[in-house]
Amino acid sequence: MTNKKFDVIVVGAGHAGIEACLSAARLGVQTLMITTNTDRIGYMSCNPSIGGLAKGHMVRELDVLGGQMGIAADETTIQYKRLNSSKGPAVRGTRVQNDKHLYSQFQKDALYNQPNLSVLQGEVKRLILENDLCVGVVLQDGSEIFAKATIITTGTFMNGVMHIGLRQEAGGRVGDKPSIGLSDQLAQFGFEVKRLKTGTPARLHKDSIDWSKTIPQGGDEKVYPFSYRSSTQLKLPQILCYLTRTTELTHDIIRGNLDKSPMYCGIIEGVGPRYCPSIEDKVTRFADRVSHQTFLEPEGLNTDLIYLQGISTSLPEETQDQFLKTIPGLENVKVVRYGYAVEYDYIEPTQIWHRLETRTIRQLFLAGQINGTSGYEEAAGQGLIAGINAAHSILGREEFILGRDEAYMGVLIDDLVTKGTREPYRMFTSRAEHRLVLREDNTIDRLADIAARIGIVSTESLDILSSLRSRRQDLHEKMRSTKIYPTKDVQELLAKIPSAEMTKSLSFEELLRRPEISSSHLEIFNFTVDPDPNVTEPVEIEVKYSGYIKRQMDLIEQSKRLEELVLPEALSYAEIRGLSNEEKDKLQRVKPRTLGQAQRISGVNPSAIQAIMIHLKGHKKLKEISVDGQQRTAGADDILARG
Repeated sequence: MTNKKFDVIVVGAGHAGIEACLSAARLGVQTLMITTNTDRIGYMSCNPSIGGLAKGHMVRELDVLGGQMGIAADETTIQYKRLNSSKGPAVRGTRVQNDKHLYSQFQKDALYNQPNLSVLQGEVKRLILENDLCVGVVLQDGSEIFAKATIITTGTFMNGVMHIGLRQEAGGRVGDKPSIGLSDQLAQFGFEVKRLKTGTPARLHKDSIDWSKTIPQGGDEKVYPFSYRSSTQLKLPQILCYLTRTTELTHDIIRGNLDKSPMYCGIIEGVGPRYCPSIEDKVTRFADRVSHQTFLEPEGLNTDLIYLQGISTSLPEETQDQFLKTIPGLENVKVVRYGYAVEYDYIEPTQIWHRLETRTIRQLFLAGQINGTSGYEEAAGQGLIAGINAAHSILGREEFILGRDEAYMGVLIDDLVTKGTREPYRMFTSRAEHRLVLREDNTIDRLADIAARIGIVSTESLDILSSLRSRRQDLHEKMRSTKIYPTKDVQELLAKIPSAEMTKSLSFEELLRRPEISSSHLEIFNFTVDPDPNVTEPVEIEVKYSGYIKRQMDLIEQSKRLEELVLPEALSYAEIRGLSNEEKDKLQRVKPRTLGQAQRISGVNPSAIQAIMIHLKGHKKLKEISVDGQQRTAGADDILARG
């Protein structure tokens, strides 16, 4: 490299690294991505799919804010599904199966064509620190590259060790070396470094599977793309996935070989993902079940590899051969690559701020699995936030933080920073107390104004967002203002649906509130709805759930009282009377930014919040952030009086 000075360095080229690089570069700062293997940019190490419950929400949020994952997923979809489509709108989630090779190439092209961004193949061995300030990195060949901010997105590669049976091999995934040196340096600097574990299943050759013994699983015909910029007509041919199940014999073989599993021998110390257990965990923890389902999912349109979803394992190869052949359809299966577990270092995330900058080293940001998360979507969301904040720190702009009531990404980061994690953190709709207003369908309404302020999204894309919001508002207003009358023809049409007779005139909004009436029914009453589901569906949900949404918004306004009250940075919790030693320790360690964050710390009781406010009376002033972002001061008397 001829240029050895950049504004931002991003270490890693996974899903977090891609979003970090693109968001920083799109904000106009000179950015460098460093990865050990440029052929594995955006590589799907595990399941070749994007989205799912709550995860699909985050992909849409990324897209509106200027992220890359949504458009890449839409462009490379080979099967589309909307999960929980028959349930309430808050828990519906989009999930797509992707061609993993086309997805990786699409992301690589985006990086190489992005202005202000360079890509370098190399291995970062350590950080260059000046006291508590990160000023660059040192590569394996000894060369130094300097930057005003550095983002680490190393995934499962920090001191990564792969386990297959009792055999161990250094690496973050098959074919790639681990990252050695960074976590050791951070530990020496005082960071709390821990170990986590993840796993992946075997990859099978498609021609060795008896598909007649499996159940075909098709995708949905109606498509709601992740990106508002995408067409509802998918570009690639759509494929089938296939369902089969383990058997009692499968479980007997696994139980009989647990002594060869590194997890059950004590070789692996890291904690695995509770919500995505290995097959060894499943047959042990759910011993009463006679079978577990597994999906056979093609990894792409032009590959012979089949991903065996739900059967991650680290048992020896010969044991994997034995138990796989007891699954219907796999009696003569040929394994192309055996399953394995990966153990890796992560940084306890209570050591970072909401902006994802570390508390100990200035201008050092962490994003992705290094913060204890699992999943492509969780990593990508953190990458976007880290990239924006790294750029903002250089451009002299305020930190960018999403609230828990604004986005699932806000919930994700607040959970990590406030509560930490002892296992790979996975996002669920149940983690969001305001999930009724954090739906997939209203992502544009929630985040379009924020996107315009950040400045990543192009003018053309902002125009699309503005048009969609305007069309939604027009449709909703038309429903409010247009009346339908109880004529004989109308009553006959209602009977055919069937729906109760009208006793008086109604607005179309009132008619749509009936549970059995959908927006598609309005057409038979000569009411024209917008053909774009990005317009009609959000309006219909807003109408049908308006009462619930209003109550949710009232609760959000109440919780904002504490969220808007900023605690003094120099506040010493040891001096506050009425706090237990545990509460003092946790508050001092987390150093909550607001009273709202303080009350979410595990082990901090409501009485502690009262004690903090009473302590501040007559001592300090609390900064209160108003709706327009301006700061003013509020006395503790006023705070106590309000709440």
